[in-house]
Amino acid sequence: MEDLRDLKELQLDALREVANIGAGHAATALSQLTNRRIMISVPEISITRLEDVPDTLGDPEAVIAAVLMHVLGDLTGRTLLILPDDNARLLCDLLLRRPAGTTQTFAELEQSSLKEAGNILGGAYLNALSDFMGMMLLPSVPSLVVDLSGAVLTTTYLNFGQDRDFVFCVETDFHFSEANRVLQGHFLLLPDLASLKAIFDAIRIG
Repeated sequence: MEDLRDLKELQLDALREVANIGAGHAATALSQLTNRRIMISVPEISITRLEDVPDTLGDPEAVIAAVLMHVLGDLTGRTLLILPDDNARLLCDLLLRRPAGTTQTFAELEQSSLKEAGNILGGAYLNALSDFMGMMLLPSVPSLVVDLSGAVLTTTYLNFGQDRDFVFCVETDFHFSEANRVLQGHFLLLPDLASLKAIFDAIRIG
């Protein structure tokens, strides 16, 4: 298979448009969850190998909250919604309608809130990809891990094996205007080998 990182600019534009639509859906969903008006930055999309993602995200020793979902349906793989620790705490405060700075630990209530948010936000990106591909994509029940960035991604890599080595990484900022807060997140799509080929073919044709 050719290297996805060699895609032409026109094909990358198609992926950026999918990411832009997904981020817009995610912002709308997040606005409804928090009852706040939200603006989004234009998403940046990159295609890299999973083992290189920790460098893309920053310090591999930084604590992150990651919501993992399996992708089922016509395409299969996994998704990860990654939030820096302080952003995950802020999101908990916004979701639970608490003053910023309230969340200190991720207890059961906070974990449940993050998993629900990850489910909704991840679903927004998957819906955009589903429309683009003309295929059915279904997310599994989400799971949450809070750990060092490098540890989270290394574990994901080891669980995947050697075939699933390409990652679609979408970075965007969600701006809560009245709260003067910015929530930064990364959405990672880790397709299995057959699904990677299907996505590759779709953007080659597109």
